[in-house]
Amino acid sequence: MGAVLAGGASARMGTDKAFIEIEGAPMVARAVGALRAAGAAPVLVVGGDRSRLSALGLDHVPDRHPGQGPLGGVITALDALDPLGGSGPDAVVTLPCDVKAPDPTSVRLVMERLAGAAGHSEAGPPADLVVPLGGGVPQWTHSGWHRSCLPRLSVAFATGVRALNEAARQLRTVEVEVPGTSWFADADRPEDLPPTTLDSGHTEEAACKTPTSRR
Repeated sequence: MGAVLAGGASARMGTDKAFIEIEGAPMVARAVGALRAAGAAPVLVVGGDRSRLSALGLDHVPDRHPGQGPLGGVITALDALDPLGGSGPDAVVTLPCDVKAPDPTSVRLVMERLAGAAGHSEAGPPADLVVPLGGGVPQWTHSGWHRSCLPRLSVAFATGVRALNEAARQLRTVEVEVPGTSWFADADRPEDLPPTTLDSGHTEEAACKTPTSRR
């Protein structure tokens, strides 16, 4: 399964990042398209504006932990998997909604490594999480999460953990090198966007602002 994390407040951007258009398509739709092109199915959008997402024909699931960061979104996505033993997928590959150039090839590398790492035995899968390295740095929101992550992530969340890297300390993790840098570059502020970017009604207004609050 694929999941686009769209529950952020977009405070630094000044408008909902998910619907800012790059090359004629909203960023959230571009992320969904990359997951689908890589072979993830189904693909859900976690959090965000349900009515606007539905108008784009995208499947939406409400974030169970709104305003609590991407860890809450990952937990929501994992909880949306079929029950253990069902016929559906047993893992989720995530992308953030604000990635500027989502790349199916990088997603596919994570999916292939996750499929290999999650081979079952009586002791369970040898890895819970596959995280891609971009520029040598783990890109946590671009990771592959096996359903075996859910109990430990939920416990970490309940104890106050909100950062993905901190929650991942509880997991059996495999890293995969992904070449290039464009596949994980995101847009937090108006100045991060290409100069020709169009938003569905608000980008020009956002570009005139210099928001200082954090997402």
